[in-house]
Amino acid sequence: MRNLQCTITDMRKKVFAEVAKLAYEGGDYYTRMEKLPYELMPGEVGTVRESIFLERAIVGERIRLAMGLPLRDVSEHTLLSDGVEESAIAEKYYDPPLINIIKYACHACPDTHYEVTNACQGCLARHCSHACPKGAIYFEHGQAHIDQTKCIKCGKCKAACSYQAIIKFFRPCQEACGMDAIGKDDHGRAQINYDKCVNCGMCLVNCPFGAIVDKGQLFQLIHAIRGGAKVIAIIAPAFWGQFGEKVTPGQIKAAMKELGFAGLEEVAVGADLCAIEEAEEFLRVVPEKQPFMATSCCPAWSVMAKKEFPGFAPYISMTMTPMVLTARLQKRRNPDCKIAFIGPCAAKKLEASRRSVRSDVDFVLTFEELRGMFEAKNIDFSQIPDEQAQYEASAPGVGFAASGGVAKAVEKVIEKLEPDRQVKTVYAEGLRECRQMLRMARTGKYDGYLLEGMACPGGCIAGAGTVQPPEKSRRLLEQYKAQAPKSNPVESDYTEYLQIIREDEENWDPVARH
Repeated sequence: MRNLQCTITDMRKKVFAEVAKLAYEGGDYYTRMEKLPYELMPGEVGTVRESIFLERAIVGERIRLAMGLPLRDVSEHTLLSDGVEESAIAEKYYDPPLINIIKYACHACPDTHYEVTNACQGCLARHCSHACPKGAIYFEHGQAHIDQTKCIKCGKCKAACSYQAIIKFFRPCQEACGMDAIGKDDHGRAQINYDKCVNCGMCLVNCPFGAIVDKGQLFQLIHAIRGGAKVIAIIAPAFWGQFGEKVTPGQIKAAMKELGFAGLEEVAVGADLCAIEEAEEFLRVVPEKQPFMATSCCPAWSVMAKKEFPGFAPYISMTMTPMVLTARLQKRRNPDCKIAFIGPCAAKKLEASRRSVRSDVDFVLTFEELRGMFEAKNIDFSQIPDEQAQYEASAPGVGFAASGGVAKAVEKVIEKLEPDRQVKTVYAEGLRECRQMLRMARTGKYDGYLLEGMACPGGCIAGAGTVQPPEKSRRLLEQYKAQAPKSNPVESDYTEYLQIIREDEENWDPVARH
């Protein structure tokens, strides 16, 4: 169950709020940083772990990562505030890797295996034993046991048990990683293979011990605001309901002004343009030039596709993601502004930082980090006036936030552009499903199709930086879609900007690889 209130989500919120306060108030960063773990974890006795000292050490590393600083080497003596001067800047600061494991926060969970629980009734049928192809089930004192040296983890014993007394025990981070990028070190603690990792962040939100953390740009963004920069926030369509079920877009817009943002724009507008571009590209290249086309919106999905299926790289859409399209449009209209993307996704932080992609995004924050800013400024939405907020995007553009939404939006555009064209689409959510979809595409099953991939199960509404449970977010997203004034992306008021981008190719190239 994702995004339930717990000690981990509470601590993340507190850390983001304190880092935001630190940036807003300024002063002696060194002294204030050193005191923060004691303020966040007061007293002499640990409340969530066995030691107050361990709790403070972990919180200290969380603070560093939230500020974009690297983890400290546990074998060396360094100050918590070490390197803070380098990070206290009004521009993007990124020191890889994005996803980090705080080793002494890791529980070193046992490897994935099957085990018999005390629900075993020692039945006479012994279906579990008969089902096991390796003879790994044995009985002692009338109870079944599994010889782990013989077990091949096929799960047949679990399926055969009449009492459901056999469970599959798994490491949550490994189970959540669709790239099989998480192994273990010599001490049994989780370890990321960064050659495989695509930074989707699913391990981060599925670790029950809060040992996996991504780096932030919150600190630098607030420095830019304090320095007088005109920072325009562009917010992903998955925002609906993230800050409270009754919080309106108008209230969020008003609250963003209190944080110091110069404006707030919907990325769903960029999603409309993305749908138009992908529809035109699909009509142009499938099937004449390539067997199928895959969407480009999710950076973790497209990076996975290129890592695992390099031959399919040319088949991934060349259309800019909604984030990049929206950022470029805003910079076209406000040349001196800085752009902060606010969204549900950890991987967007890397998309905006890649040297190969001129994203025009200056900062990336998750909804969780933005909530920290609201906390730092004591924003109470019940006291925030409901400003006029325009709904400019189409319902399909808003629908980009949920799995299947991108394909549906592109399909809607094609229906308008070429009504007689039959469009076949298929979508997958979660990287394991996405990999399977591409394996099927390799056999020719999806020739002529538009393929949509989303790294997060459920789509962007289930991203690693979300606040609300995905099932609740989907319901609220549908309500938001119902209020959208347009039913098709081609009705967008911003279609003229696509032509402007195409005409000025030297500075505003219409496509970018992701």
